Amino acid sequence: MLQMVDLKTQYAKIQPEIEREMREVLDTCMFIGGPKVNAFRENLEQYLGVKHVIPCANGTDALQIAMMALGLQPGDEVVVPAFTYVATAEVIALLGLTPVMTDVDPGTMNITAAHVEAAITPNTKAIVPVHLFGQSADMEPILAVARKHGLYVIEDNAQAIGADYRYRNGQKVKTGVMGQFGCTSFFPSKNLGCYGDGGALMTNDDVLAAKARMIANHGQSKLYYHDEIGVNSRLDALQAVVLNAKLKHLDEYNAARNRAADYYDQAFSQVKALKTPAREPHSTHVFHQYTLQITAPNSAQLRDELKASLAEQGIPCMIYYPVPLYKQPAFARYWKGGELPVTEALCASVCSLPMHSELTNDIQDQIISAVKSFFAAKGL
Repeated sequence: MLQMVDLKTQYAKIQPEIEREMREVLDTCMFIGGPKVNAFRENLEQYLGVKHVIPCANGTDALQIAMMALGLQPGDEVVVPAFTYVATAEVIALLGLTPVMTDVDPGTMNITAAHVEAAITPNTKAIVPVHLFGQSADMEPILAVARKHGLYVIEDNAQAIGADYRYRNGQKVKTGVMGQFGCTSFFPSKNLGCYGDGGALMTNDDVLAAKARMIANHGQSKLYYHDEIGVNSRLDALQAVVLNAKLKHLDEYNAARNRAADYYDQAFSQVKALKTPAREPHSTHVFHQYTLQITAPNSAQLRDELKASLAEQGIPCMIYYPVPLYKQPAFARYWKGGELPVTEALCASVCSLPMHSELTNDIQDQIISAVKSFFAAKGL
C-alpha cells in the first residue's frame, strides 16, 4: 500500500548521521537542552534569517506561547481563517480569547487582507494568517492592515517552512519571520519533521524572544525565579538531532515536492472536473500537501467515491478539512450564524494525494492513472 508520506525511505538516507548523533546524546545523557538543541536553534535561525528561534514541545504550544508573550487577554479577538487545522483556533479559545473566523481565497485557500479587515472590531488584537498546504498567505497587505489597526501578527507556518515570500519591491524573506511571531510544528509528517513532537517560535524582537523563552520554561528568568506564568514546553535533544540532520536537506526535500507537484499538475491539467493547486507570484510553494479541488456538481459525493475507489487500489487520499471550524461542536459558541461560502465549498471539494520527498514518477503514475480512470468512468 502506498503512503501519504514515506518517512521510512527518507530516514534510510540520513540514518548514519542520526544514529551517530543520537548515540552522543545517549552517551552524555543530556536529553533536555544542551548542545544538540542549541546547534539546531542556531542553524534554523541562520536558515530562516531570523534573530531568534525558541524551540518548544509542539506547534500548538508555539501558538499558545506566542499569544501569552504578546499579553493577549480574555475577551480579545483574534482573526483566523475558518479553513485550517483546529490547533490554530484551539489555543485562542483555550486562553479565553475569541476566535473570529473568516473566509479564504478560493485559489490559495489562504486568508487575505480583505478578509481580515472585514473582521476587525474594537476588540480585535491579533491576526493569525495560516500559510496553508505550503504556500504563504499574501503577507504584505495583511501586515499593512495590522499596522493600520495596531494589531499583532502571528504566522502559523506549520505547513510552509522553507517557503519564500516576495514583497512588491522584490525583497524575499522566509515565511514565519514577518509577524511579531512565527510558529511552526515539527510533527513527523511536516516538511521539516522530527520523530516525535516538536515545535518552535520565530521572532526578530529581542524583548518578545526573552519573554517567550521564559514562558516556555515555567516563566523562569533563571532557575527557580519565575517572572511570568508559564508552561512546560521544551524540544528534547533526540528530536533536535533529527531536525538538524533534516534541516541540511530541507531545500532539497522541498524541491523534490515541487517536481512531484509539477508532474501531478501536468497529468491532471486535462481533467475538467479537477482544479490543481494555485501558485501565486508572491510566494514559492513547498507543497506540504498536494490538494485538488473537485469542481464538478455533487463534489462531496464524488470525492467520497474517489477516496473509496483509491482505497480499494491501496492508494491513500486525505480530506483536509471536511468541516468548517465554526461548525465544529467545540466552537459552536463562537458561531453567530451565516456560512462562509468559499470555506463551505472547499470543505466539500478538496482532496489531497500522496506528497512527499520520496515520490517517484512510477509511484505517481499509479496514483494518476487511478484518479483519471475514476473521472473518465464518470464521463468527467
